[in-house]
Amino acid sequence: MRILILFLLCLNISYVKADEIYNLLKIPNLEIYKLKSENNIRYLNTKGDFKIGVNDNIKCNKVNQKNLIDKFSVIEKNLNYYNSKFLKNISLKYIVLCEDLYISDINTGGIPDTKKRTLILDINFNPKYFERMIHHEIFHMIQKSFSNNFNENVFSSFNNTDFSYAECSTCSDRLNLDLYQNTNGFLTEYSKSIPSEDMAEIFSYLMTDENKINEIIKEDQILRNKVGFIRQGLSKIDGNIL
Repeated sequence: MRILILFLLCLNISYVKADEIYNLLKIPNLEIYKLKSENNIRYLNTKGDFKIGVNDNIKCNKVNQKNLIDKFSVIEKNLNYYNSKFLKNISLKYIVLCEDLYISDINTGGIPDTKKRTLILDINFNPKYFERMIHHEIFHMIQKSFSNNFNENVFSSFNNTDFSYAECSTCSDRLNLDLYQNTNGFLTEYSKSIPSEDMAEIFSYLMTDENKINEIIKEDQILRNKVGFIRQGLSKIDGNIL
């Protein structure tokens, strides 16, 4: 009887915490996957499809549990690069894991929201870019929280004068995420969409393959300036990130 009571008590606490998190995040059909972690990140997964946002423009599907188990170690490993103080400073506390994430009918790997301290991640995102995508989206939260450290006009001034970014990332056809053979100031085609995506692409490579970037910038002055700019901005937040 005592074991049954303890089980029911724990179950009730989990439901209460799940309800509290829903009230904070306003995302339906969530359940707790992992509450305790070294850096205080709370991981949630979807037990059903959800639609949120203006006119339900953000939608994502229920996770397949086997897929979640397979991917979670990769996700947690990459989140563990960041300590709790840094994550608190960039307003990140909750990771929501789902499948086939869309915003305004555009497939995306992640959607960051500093106001709700949340990052939604699509665990079905192309595995070739999956780890980079995590850091890419985290950079958007970094820039949102410390915009003065990453002034887009200063960053854009490093490019050749004949280059122009697109007006918005969603109105650009510069989408490829593969690393250029000849960088000439940009790591990927997607880097050429808008300044914030350019910065996020550089940061994602710095977090996953810094040695490669250090080799590239020996021959690319523009990227050397951009990398230095990003490193300087990060050092003002936490000197141990890179």
